[in-house]
Amino acid sequence: MDDVKSTVTAPSALRQSLGRYGIRSIALRLTNPARRPELADAVRELEDIGYRTVWLGASPSMRHARMVLEESARLVVATSIQTIWEQDPADAAKEFAALEAAHPGRFLLGLGVAHAATTGRYLRPYSAMAHYLDALDAGGQPPQRRLLASLGPKMLELARDRSAGSIPYLATAQHTAQAREVLGDGPLLAPEVKVLLETDPDRARTLARLSLSTYLTIPNYANNLLRLGFTEGDLAGGGSDQLIDALVAWGDEERVKRRLDEFFAAGADHVAIQVIHENPLSVRFVLDGQPLEPRLREGWRRLGAALLGS
Repeated sequence: MDDVKSTVTAPSALRQSLGRYGIRSIALRLTNPARRPELADAVRELEDIGYRTVWLGASPSMRHARMVLEESARLVVATSIQTIWEQDPADAAKEFAALEAAHPGRFLLGLGVAHAATTGRYLRPYSAMAHYLDALDAGGQPPQRRLLASLGPKMLELARDRSAGSIPYLATAQHTAQAREVLGDGPLLAPEVKVLLETDPDRARTLARLSLSTYLTIPNYANNLLRLGFTEGDLAGGGSDQLIDALVAWGDEERVKRRLDEFFAAGADHVAIQVIHENPLSVRFVLDGQPLEPRLREGWRRLGAALLGS
């Protein structure tokens, strides 16, 4: 679809609506209806702090996004990411249209191919994504309201040509610079960055390894890190110090801000902050009914004060 490449851009209004910093969290992906009041309270607090965007992790659906949208007055809510294997694209286009009608301009459909270990249907992911986007186009889902999880060059090119931009996961500032080079100036680039408010280097790296160890064994992520110049040795044992420091912004608020600034300097438009802490499950794959731990919300507040002046 050569004609699409020249028409799909991320308008300045989209960048403005997202703000500079957003919060990515598994805990806001509600699975237990009894937690709805807790979700509502957390969403209101995020709005009060000054965040404009929430990214739902752990393979969320639009159903999960709807609940957050219903509990908020102005947050932009995005799936990060909904896998293409879990919903027929025609149905996805219809559900997107319903969300857009109910909450105009406040939902972004973040899509990805996930990993072979998480689905039995993982086959030719690039072609599968391209066909999925064809079907979304046919169903009227606007390309400028979707984003793709893209790490490698081919998927980045697809994000550039067929969506509003890219939302890389497990990103480094180096990858952000390379992604911007592929995307060019127009598309949105919003990497996920893990943040750990811990000043002791040994403790910070130990906690980071608890959260990262599973990811470093997943081929998509491991191969991307190897392309960036890290070695198999860097990936072993939960990650070398060099790798941990590249993937996790740890330290006090001032140090974290400097690390996030590296992503903006590399070409990011927005950073999706994922706060991690002593509980390694805070960044693991699908968790049913994970509570919103006080330390998680404390991290949102501390970062909001440092980054947003709230």
